[in-house]
Amino acid sequence: MSSRDIQHQEFDFLTKKALELEAIDAKIIPTYKVFVERRVVLKCRGCIGYGKKLTCPPHVPTVDEFREILKEYSYAMLVKFRSPAVADEEIAKAPYKTWLDPTEPEETREKAAKFWSDYFDYSKKMASAMLELEKAAFNEGFTFAVAFVNGSCRLCEKCNVEKGICLHSNMARIPEHAVGINMKKTAAESGMPLEFPIKGQPEPMSILLID
Repeated sequence: MSSRDIQHQEFDFLTKKALELEAIDAKIIPTYKVFVERRVVLKCRGCIGYGKKLTCPPHVPTVDEFREILKEYSYAMLVKFRSPAVADEEIAKAPYKTWLDPTEPEETREKAAKFWSDYFDYSKKMASAMLELEKAAFNEGFTFAVAFVNGSCRLCEKCNVEKGICLHSNMARIPEHAVGINMKKTAAESGMPLEFPIKGQPEPMSILLID
């Protein structure tokens, strides 16, 4: 039986597993509801990790390459989490600037640094959960299941990008936006909207392709 013949209830084990892994919501969607756009990767160029990690552009499939890959999948699962990090209104509107800009008041930079420290710590837990979901899908016969992660890889203090060989390839996964997935639009069209700017605790989302 191909995945195209599978009903959504066949994936109940995955949505249940996601909630056991502390996700606050999980939903199976057809891959034609996953929106991929070239403009998304422009945001990567404004990230401090751009080009410095093997899981980030320009070391990952291009948007056009990923579009072709996505056509080979029938279903995806959106998985939403809630981070313990807390951003007040000042931090939320410019999280990178309030963290990195030396002209910002010291108190503001300290609050931003605390936010990012908490957020990055939780992102490791999210990535681990997504790997568990990938493994669960694989063990149920969905051998091409592959997880994506929210945000750049945090497995190594410094990526082995100069030598071009990932030291943790069994665990490292690509951020969804790095291949052009518009998570904001995908989430909204699937009834799981993401809120921007952040208010209070962020609710980051990851995606699992299933086939």
